[in-house]
Amino acid sequence: MLGIISKIVMYKSFRKINFPRLLPMNLTVSVTYKCNSRCKTCNVWKKRADELSLEEFDKTFKNLGTAPYWFTMSGGEPFLRKDIVEICESAYRNGKPGIINIPTNGLLYNLIPEKTAQIAKTCPKAQIIINLSLDEIGERHDEIRGAKNGFKKALKTYEELKKLDSPNLTLGIHTVISKFNVKRIPQIYEELTKLKPHSYITEIAEERIELDTVGSAITPSLEDYSRAVDFLSERMKEQNFSGISKTTQLFRLQYYSMVKKVLKKKRQIVPCYAGFASAHIAPDGDVWFCCIKADPIGNLKEVDYDFRKIWFSEKADIIRETIKRKECYCPMANASYTNMLCDLKTLSKVGWGVIA
Repeated sequence: MLGIISKIVMYKSFRKINFPRLLPMNLTVSVTYKCNSRCKTCNVWKKRADELSLEEFDKTFKNLGTAPYWFTMSGGEPFLRKDIVEICESAYRNGKPGIINIPTNGLLYNLIPEKTAQIAKTCPKAQIIINLSLDEIGERHDEIRGAKNGFKKALKTYEELKKLDSPNLTLGIHTVISKFNVKRIPQIYEELTKLKPHSYITEIAEERIELDTVGSAITPSLEDYSRAVDFLSERMKEQNFSGISKTTQLFRLQYYSMVKKVLKKKRQIVPCYAGFASAHIAPDGDVWFCCIKADPIGNLKEVDYDFRKIWFSEKADIIRETIKRKECYCPMANASYTNMLCDLKTLSKVGWGVIA
């Protein structure tokens, strides 16, 4: 982590004067669009792609080297890839990342725990984070996620994951706050935290090109969202965190505050580092700066899996300029945490909170 902190100044320079030209430290890899859920907040399952093979991922990760510190292996449902263990192992072997994060709907309760144990074993020095997506309780969850007995299956997965004896495994619960559940966040929080996950995180439902949700009106109102996250913030403040958990808590509080400002002011609140410090690889090899716009700057298959050729291309530089001019804005959680890490104002607030 100290190495990442030392790079912040260089990423700020990259964004400001285009030098030094760096590869992303936060990389999301969508390994598939396939999904066994039919969520009201996501239509990614409708999309089709000529997915990158394990060999193609391996070539890409070799080219990226040790630049990415944080990998998110996303989907669709990432555990539908039969070679998800090997994909994670390739990212670890080639790049030695500190974190490999895998979100899952938890439906494959007979498979996910075993695969997770294998990933934790083959990537021993990386923190493996499994975030189980639970948007409601019982049948209400099943209705939002479009999966019969989905809540029961996810709980089976959760209980088996808790039994794993993997020191580098973190088990979290993730809730998408949408217009479908925003008014029940207090009840949802109280029930899900009884499971005692290592972390409980939320993300606001967004209209994304990646998820085919543009025009779906799934984002909650500012008023409803504010009430929900104000409740979550108060609950977090009541808990006595220390060490890295306290730092994580403080960043999460800053994220909730930032999202409210984005919804209200409809502009970038913290400078965006998508295209500088964070990026996204789609299942077919398209490289995006972010999944909200999902604007391809190139395809890995067309450059012999040389990520650098795409990342440092003329088209990439043109799109970077639009981001610097704040022509877009969004509250996407994954990119936002990278943005906050690169923002000195946010860092000072978090730092003060740590020592206070």
